[in-house]
Amino acid sequence: MGYGHLRAAYPLRKLADGGLVNANNYVGIPKKDRLIWEKQRKFYEFISRFKRVPVVGDALFGIMNWVQEIPAFYPKRDLSHPNIQLLSAFHVIKSNDWGRHLIKRLSQKPVPLVTPFFATAIMAETHGYPGEIYCIICDADVSRSWVAVAPKSSRIKYFAPNIRVVERLLLYGVSKSRIFLTGFPLPEENLGGANFKTARNDLKYRLLNLDPNRHYLKNYHDTLVKSLKIRNFPKKSDHPLTLTFAVGGAGAQRELGGQIVAGLADKIRQHQIRVHLIAGIHHQVNEYFKKVIAKNGLARELGKGICILFERKKDSYFRKFNHCLRKTDILWTKPSELSFYCALGLPIIIAPPIGSQEDFNQRWLVNLGAGNKQEDPRYVDQWLFDWINSGYLAEAASQGFLEAPKLGTFNITKILAKEMYKVRKPEIFSQY
Repeated sequence: MGYGHLRAAYPLRKLADGGLVNANNYVGIPKKDRLIWEKQRKFYEFISRFKRVPVVGDALFGIMNWVQEIPAFYPKRDLSHPNIQLLSAFHVIKSNDWGRHLIKRLSQKPVPLVTPFFATAIMAETHGYPGEIYCIICDADVSRSWVAVAPKSSRIKYFAPNIRVVERLLLYGVSKSRIFLTGFPLPEENLGGANFKTARNDLKYRLLNLDPNRHYLKNYHDTLVKSLKIRNFPKKSDHPLTLTFAVGGAGAQRELGGQIVAGLADKIRQHQIRVHLIAGIHHQVNEYFKKVIAKNGLARELGKGICILFERKKDSYFRKFNHCLRKTDILWTKPSELSFYCALGLPIIIAPPIGSQEDFNQRWLVNLGAGNKQEDPRYVDQWLFDWINSGYLAEAASQGFLEAPKLGTFNITKILAKEMYKVRKPEIFSQY
């Protein structure tokens, strides 16, 4: 499906013998299944882009958002009754045998099934997958759609990114024994093992760029040494001040990228900042960014002071995006699943949320102190550098690294390792 779901699965790809399986695009997928997936994707992308249309766009998006809205958490109450989105998906699964072919094929080797999308988990349970079923929650709060119609009798287990999701799943009727508080799975190449060696080293250089006047570093030096375990800061960063702007999976908010380029054009020409524009796998977004760069007289800076990341395949996109983040100082994006990447020590500038779940992600980021809502992008050259010169973003980077969970990939791996031990015969392990 979208970036958010695949991005959650990507760090776990090494656990699967045959790599990741795209439920909507695998070899041999029946035509009717492919069409259902395509309709779902195109509808979501259309609504996301159409939201930009004044009045009508907001009204249409409001209807879709109401269908998948996350209810207020308080007062705490029984929220186990299924919502419209879930009932609709369940009806398609039952009446059209949606996903039966996939689940039948996977059932030939019933190892634990891990999916970052609720519909796939419900498919597996509905069509009788014989192995364990795990679902990764990709947001800081979760809609009722992610839990089975009959939650108490369901077999689906959940990997929760934070404590609020655990509490929410309990309100939805999920048994506590089927909820694992793991954290969101982050890419190992950015973490550098369970001691976060790579992330810590990247943060060391990032803080130098985010606090050029050393306000934050001087005032909180002892805290940084003790909590971040950074003892020796180099005199100079290993890269120029770098901002990365990532559009959503549907290509939404590409115009915001254009405003950022226009607002920072002089700073880019003066080599005061480098900008990465993330087009993902969207050819139209890539072409739009090229036009914006030319329009702002930055053609000579393409590939130097300003770069576009565009790939035709999602695997190569994720790999290059993760590499790009290592030399990124500020991540500007809507509060999607990328909100959890603040744990890498990346301060988030929050673009306007799209959808109920992103409202909750934004709240989580702000409460954590790791993210700040964007100011008017027309004046980004003013407020962004005020934030940098005051050390404001350096503090946000440290807060994300200290407070946001980072062990999701490792925790999920441990849980699955125990499950695989149950699946295999004991004699396989007898030599150990």
